Amino acid sequence: MLRTVAMGMMSGTSLDGVDAALIASDGETVESFGPTLFRPYAEAERAVLRAALAAARSLEDRTARPGVLAEAEAIVTAAHAETAEALLGRADVDRGRVSLVGFHGQTVFHAPHRFLTVQIGDGAALARRLGIPVVFDFRAADVAAGGEGAPLVPVYHRALVRRAGLAGRIAVVNIGGVANATLVGAEGDLVAFDTGPGNALIDDLVRERTGAAMDRGGLLSSAGRIDEMALSALLDDPYFLEPPPKSLDRDAFSRAPVGRLSTEDAAATLAAFTAHAIAAGVAAAGGAERIVVCGGGAHNPAILARLAEASGLPVDRAEALGWSADFMEAQAFAFLAVRSVAGLPLTFPGTTGVGAPLSGGVFAQP
Repeated sequence: MLRTVAMGMMSGTSLDGVDAALIASDGETVESFGPTLFRPYAEAERAVLRAALAAARSLEDRTARPGVLAEAEAIVTAAHAETAEALLGRADVDRGRVSLVGFHGQTVFHAPHRFLTVQIGDGAALARRLGIPVVFDFRAADVAAGGEGAPLVPVYHRALVRRAGLAGRIAVVNIGGVANATLVGAEGDLVAFDTGPGNALIDDLVRERTGAAMDRGGLLSSAGRIDEMALSALLDDPYFLEPPPKSLDRDAFSRAPVGRLSTEDAAATLAAFTAHAIAAGVAAAGGAERIVVCGGGAHNPAILARLAEASGLPVDRAEALGWSADFMEAQAFAFLAVRSVAGLPLTFPGTTGVGAPLSGGVFAQP
């Protein structure tokens, strides 16, 4: 297969901003990693996106954009266009070689049991503005076929594991707003699922209590003490008894059990909740020999420490293997865009529960 230089773009459930990354790939392997760029959302933009999350809960038609959802979609599209243009304009980027963009958009609602997943962002408008073909709406085909529509990154995780030459069964864990795990078997078989909360509960707590966007560097989580009673209540959720593959909406869990705690103790308990859910999920799915963590949660030492303790496994940050903890999902959507154009499957029975390997994505010409 021919190599393609593609840009991937991701705006995660933590609502921190837009990640963009370039890779060179043939859709099966990753030849090289290119430059990356992060564009944070302004607080006013983030407020509109939070309002869109609330408004989307009442949607029945995934294409509808009533009220604030239309405003939010315009913000998402413009923010991604600005980010892409900034990255393409850098001195170390040859714009003429970038021939494809993978655009995830912003998930505002995800309810696969209702055959409904909603990602806002106008892929056709983005293609016109950039003058580059765009692949977008990656989840819809899988959900329509009865899959969970998430996680989508496992096939990229497999390519990274193979590129690194890792042996044995490896768990690649992404901790964004929601946390998900990919178990890559020695023969390349994939099992993947959302393990439970990621950073969203901590982010929401910190914003509510302090006005800050997140627990930067895990300072609050590391300073507090875990409340075992609250942790037990958080872990007493039927989701954790469901077998994989399975997926979650960002707001699937309540912070109520930590409501009476100090900010530090609440953050520490929520960090332990994230870690214990990941460890339990990996163990229930057959275990692994090593856990590699990426995503924003990789910067929270409290989560990493609790994960190592709860799992009893070596836990590495993605950078230890030469991967990017911060831009892995953006890179993944570049990879998925290449696979989509090639007609290769993006989702599998072991990753989303879909009946057979399935391609996906919508292709938009400039």
